[in-house]
Amino acid sequence: MGRRDGCSRGKGGSMHFYKKENGFYGGHGIVGAQIPLGCGLAFAQKYLKEENVTFALYGDGAANQGQLFEALNMTALWDLPAILVCENNHYGMGTAEWRAAKSPAYYKRGDYVPGLKVDGMDVLAVKQACKFAKEYVLKNGPIIIEMDTYRYHGHSMSDPGSTYRTRDEISGIRQERDPIERVRKLILSHDLATEKELKDVEKEVRKEVDEAIAQAKESPMPDPAELFSNIYVKGLGVEAFGVDRKELRAALP
Repeated sequence: MGRRDGCSRGKGGSMHFYKKENGFYGGHGIVGAQIPLGCGLAFAQKYLKEENVTFALYGDGAANQGQLFEALNMTALWDLPAILVCENNHYGMGTAEWRAAKSPAYYKRGDYVPGLKVDGMDVLAVKQACKFAKEYVLKNGPIIIEMDTYRYHGHSMSDPGSTYRTRDEISGIRQERDPIERVRKLILSHDLATEKELKDVEKEVRKEVDEAIAQAKESPMPDPAELFSNIYVKGLGVEAFGVDRKELRAALP
């Protein structure tokens, strides 16, 4: 388990970030399962006549999921304001796209839904694509955006990230397409900031990250009883008690 002060009280990782008041409905532990949920949110937005849209993100590894095409079909039938974003890092969890997909041109897979391919390593291109997509789906229904991107590290702690690609490939992408470096060069070339000002920003960000890590490490572990909270309705479920918390009391429906 994680730490008690985490967003899910130690029960999950980054996939469980969630903040409804900001319109962020989190990820999902099941590969691709967030797509129909996102389309459901788009249905609610249209039903309530809101001028909002939903961005439902998934990776190239989830692009072959059946639920993607089922959700896409309903979304297109009802002209829902949904933008399906495929973050294509070309290796999924560790398998090259050409080995996993007969057609890795993910933005063309919509058939009856139009698609765009965007350089996901270009901040300004992504901004413009998202702006266009929002205006489009409010009038016409869903669209697919394939973000051509890349990850430098492994998919998880157990993945070194170098068994299915070369280190030269990774360093080459970092040197030629790194999004932060590209923005930095643009800012400097247009005299929007000095080298020192950018360094100061970087120091501030590193300081903020270090402080967040320190705070997380100081947070206590959750009580074992938390294993059973938020699973059953109030008054039902299993509760750990006793001096060593090894005794269980169950009240099931």
